[in-house]
Amino acid sequence: MKKLMLLGGTRFVLPAIEAAHRLGAYVITCDYLPGNYAHRFSDAYCNVSTIDSEAVLKAAEELQIDGILSYASDAGAVSAAYVARAMNLPGNPFESVSILQNKGRFRSYLKEHGFHVPRAKAYDCAQDAAMDRGSWEYPVIVKPTDSAGSKGVSRIDSPDGMEAAAGLAQAASIEGRLIVEQFIPQAGYSTDSDSFSINSELVFCTFNDQMFDSRAKNPYAPAGFMWPSTMPVPAQKELQSEIARLIRELDVGTSIYNIETRLGEDGTAYIMELSPRAGGNRLAEMLRYATGQDIIRSTVQSALGMPIDPIPTQPEYNGFWGEAILHSKQDGFYEGITVEGDAKRCAVEIDMHVEKGDRVHRFASGRDEIGTLVLHCSSREELEGILRNIDSMVQIRVK
Repeated sequence: MKKLMLLGGTRFVLPAIEAAHRLGAYVITCDYLPGNYAHRFSDAYCNVSTIDSEAVLKAAEELQIDGILSYASDAGAVSAAYVARAMNLPGNPFESVSILQNKGRFRSYLKEHGFHVPRAKAYDCAQDAAMDRGSWEYPVIVKPTDSAGSKGVSRIDSPDGMEAAAGLAQAASIEGRLIVEQFIPQAGYSTDSDSFSINSELVFCTFNDQMFDSRAKNPYAPAGFMWPSTMPVPAQKELQSEIARLIRELDVGTSIYNIETRLGEDGTAYIMELSPRAGGNRLAEMLRYATGQDIIRSTVQSALGMPIDPIPTQPEYNGFWGEAILHSKQDGFYEGITVEGDAKRCAVEIDMHVEKGDRVHRFASGRDEIGTLVLHCSSREELEGILRNIDSMVQIRVK
């Protein structure tokens, strides 16, 4: 029986645990929080921080693992690559992962290699960014160089907001660094979906439409997704070509990716993020619903050195699919949920992550998500209508 170490223990790891078990593997989940939800479904738990590469390596060697994977966790991606390199296990190149996982290095790499990239600059501390605030044309986005889930992300429209935004970003950063980048006004929706490569060749590339809740505590935390994307086909083709070039140049190998892109109002297409791990909002599960393709299974097969099931070169969508990220408008205690109208009629799955009496918080990042609603609609108009009016059809009771 092969042993797979999974870095992270949130419920987003569950699909990888299930896939590994179906493949006959023994699963060890690993993080510094013994009470995390996914640990109850693995075969063993290892208490070690996923960002401590040396500690993870020591544990992996002691446990004699056959594969390591940071499935839906940014925090563990570098450690997974580090361990794979040290133990000669299947995995992505350490240097390439280090570039992709650091927003400052990633922006520099894109610029140096001729990709479209907004003006960006990394800072060692909030004070440095505040002192440099006069050099920017506003608005700008300020964020940590190395965190996910929209933690510590702010948009500021004048120099006056730089000091507070930079402090927030630095506090949310693992390495205590931040990046400021020019805000790109977008045409239509931005995209945030998962894709897959084999031997550094992009074999499965998907785009979606990403939605936000403007009334949330953090309006930059994703609140909904729709497949297929309405981004113009020429822009999708350009982005697919550039994503494929980036993966080849970095020689990332065989991997799942969470990829964010944006089409600017001037028609320029940007790769905003490309991380060699699954998206944290069940995006690969949604693609399994929408296209029938199971890149979760492929990801686990790759990590264990198994042959990968055939993957089609282009996704084929079975209708119109959406995901609502359920969240609270206030701090308090969860009482229940009511789903009505078109949302109830089109609901395929309602997956709540909380129980009555659990503490919930206003939506500021992915960690404040309390559930997901999967929708399957007969038309794009129907799907968008539900997600745009979700508050009138889904009531989350908090006291």
